Amino acid sequence: MCVAAVAWDAHPDWLLVVAGNRDEFHSRPATVLSNRPDGIIAGTDLTGGGTWLGVTEAGRFALVTNYRVPEGSRPGRPSRGKLVTDLLEGITPDALGSEMARMNPFNLVLADPMGALFLTNYPAVEVRPLEPGIHGLSNGGFDVPWPKTVQVMDAIEHWLTARSTDPLPLLDALRDELPAPSTKSPEEGPEPRFAPVFIRDALYGTRCSTVILVDRAGRGTVVERSFDASGTRTGDVRIDFDWPVRNPL
Repeated sequence: MCVAAVAWDAHPDWLLVVAGNRDEFHSRPATVLSNRPDGIIAGTDLTGGGTWLGVTEAGRFALVTNYRVPEGSRPGRPSRGKLVTDLLEGITPDALGSEMARMNPFNLVLADPMGALFLTNYPAVEVRPLEPGIHGLSNGGFDVPWPKTVQVMDAIEHWLTARSTDPLPLLDALRDELPAPSTKSPEEGPEPRFAPVFIRDALYGTRCSTVILVDRAGRGTVVERSFDASGTRTGDVRIDFDWPVRNPL
């Protein structure tokens, strides 16, 4: 039940601001945020080999969330996390169209030197430009206002309005365990136990919170905060990077 918000080209000071939680089974092994040998700054899913979110100094960012459908995920399909790493390595969406069609449903945001895109394969493969603004992703339709998604979008909007440069307020917003309004269907939002932004659960819960900041001069920072199965904070990783800009201010 991952949740994230992405502010793309939405503020005079910032090209990209991202805040999101990765929710997963605690038994699924993964590494924390690092500079990977392939040039990607990301954590690694050790089961599928890909990642859920990452950036590169070539000026690429990608983030994927699962799209919940009534029939659920089907085993044996290509890894959605591998799609993220392929895109971060520079493979174009057009070249991955047939592969995306075979994957379980997903939402994905991609930014590169050419701009930003939204990608999905449900109900069919679609690639379209991402308009400037603040966008929300969870496990339903893109920009569908699930209460938890709106909470994270609002947190980014307030952060931008305050003209902050500190990622801490966004990390704090991602730690909100207060239940959002209950919902009745995947179109309206998740069931009550998955309704909070931060999910504390011994089996399946929030594994990490991530904030990415890229200013108009191309100075980037990614901060990841990790949690164990009890919801206890286990550590922070911060990596600074450079993002190429075509027309720096």
